[in-house]
Amino acid sequence: MRTANRTRISGLRRASSFPIRIRPTKTDVLIARAIARDTAPAPEEIARALTWGADEKVLLFLAAAAWIASRGRSEALRRAGNHTLLVTVAASLLPHGLKLLFDQTRPDRRTVIGHVHGVSFSGKRNDAFPSGHALHMGALASAAGVLPAGPRRAVRAVAVGISLTRIAVLAHWASDVVAGFALGAALERLLRLWTGHPLEVSKENDHADT
Repeated sequence: MRTANRTRISGLRRASSFPIRIRPTKTDVLIARAIARDTAPAPEEIARALTWGADEKVLLFLAAAAWIASRGRSEALRRAGNHTLLVTVAASLLPHGLKLLFDQTRPDRRTVIGHVHGVSFSGKRNDAFPSGHALHMGALASAAGVLPAGPRRAVRAVAVGISLTRIAVLAHWASDVVAGFALGAALERLLRLWTGHPLEVSKENDHADT
């Protein structure tokens, strides 16, 4: 009896330990299967090239350059530079921390026909959740809220488009991208409270743009 209890307790401990295993939803699987079946090498190469627009190393370099350029400028520009750098660093660190807590197999590890059609391998096998690229793009889309209507829509369209490339190359399930995008937007809004970045969209800018 004692042996059985010990075995049960040991099993519960293993079940509750980290990392937590996440399974894709039925919708995730259907989307990934459709992509694997219908894609081709050319669109896969294009999508993989576009996805570099959200690579953390590229964005960290650009954020650091923007921060340096903002030094010696107006207070508003210095604040924007500080905010940009802080958000980019935080958005780079957060996915790595979450991937230590959660395990999810990438869709590109669960397809054969996809590789025949041009899908390549992305990152570590169990690092699907969340999408770090989408997290960066969610932060960018949120930060664009202070821009006039035209540029704001353009930036957000680019952010969504680049995020979708992570689904197209089967680096992430669709839910990973949605979760990453939402986390990035929430992170950017939260950090505004610290950096003093504007919280409201300028109505005057919107009227001027139209």
